[in-house]
Amino acid sequence: MSGIIAEEYRGGSLENKHEGYICILNKDKEIIYSKGEVEQTPIFYRSAMKPIQAIPVFDTDIQEKYQLSSAEMALFCASQRGENYHQKSLESLIQKMDFEEKSLICGESYPLNESPKIKYICEGKKKRRLMHNCAGKHLGFLAYAREKGLSTEGYGDFEHPLQERIREELEILSEYPKEKMSQGKDGCGVPVYGVPLRNMALSYLKFVSPEMALSKEKETILKRIFKTMQANPEIIASHDFVCTVLLKDKNIIAKGGAQGVYCLALKEEKISIALKVASGTELLWPLIIAEILKKINYQNKKTISDLYDLRSTEILSDAGETVGETKIIL
Repeated sequence: MSGIIAEEYRGGSLENKHEGYICILNKDKEIIYSKGEVEQTPIFYRSAMKPIQAIPVFDTDIQEKYQLSSAEMALFCASQRGENYHQKSLESLIQKMDFEEKSLICGESYPLNESPKIKYICEGKKKRRLMHNCAGKHLGFLAYAREKGLSTEGYGDFEHPLQERIREELEILSEYPKEKMSQGKDGCGVPVYGVPLRNMALSYLKFVSPEMALSKEKETILKRIFKTMQANPEIIASHDFVCTVLLKDKNIIAKGGAQGVYCLALKEEKISIALKVASGTELLWPLIIAEILKKINYQNKKTISDLYDLRSTEILSDAGETVGETKIIL
């Protein structure tokens, strides 16, 4: 069961209510705050699973073998938006690894951000698989399969060894039995899984407490992923996005997913947070996360301020007049 997490008022009258779920864990894996039911109902990660899906490829030597840059490695965890810096890094990555674009099973797409999309179309360019939001993740899948001597055909099938390993990694990090996970295909055509929100938060806690991993090897991989995402905040999403604001804070790992899911964890405090807006909207993310950080007395006030810069609590008319407000309810 969900709870009310936001209300929108216009002219002083209630216009919208948004339900959702929030779970915050401390270093001892204890729930220190929750809203809605967070321990029973599986919720799909969507793209918030990308740092976990990147574990196999980070468990190879392809960075050294193909001389990949930090930005190119970050694409394995990214939901890129088609900005020029994304396009350049994707082109370089696929060329260095010598993959054919037709090997990607994700659909063809234009850049997602409006400005590069307009430029791309005006230049007469067609949709490409390489422009898909998840293309970097798929290149990581192909790279792992090839390096391990696995078939690159069917890499998105549930029974492919790569996807079986990802499910096992998720089971380890989330501490939720893989047999009980929800499973489906994500928009890009590969498996995605669902766990209760507490377990989702627990999986992100491991990225800021890698010593919780079952081996030194896994600890090293989690640290590499954290460091890589931190070093390339705009690659993970793009400028003026929640992920970028949070990843510019050297204390935070963060990744959003479709349908209102967001996960983050704080390294110094050893706190992790998972949330879902039930309606699936992403518009409330900056305000909800800012209010959560305020609630736990987070010390980096600039990060909170930058989140408010992304989305004001004020509701504006098309002419910029204040006509209402959004209230986050924790």
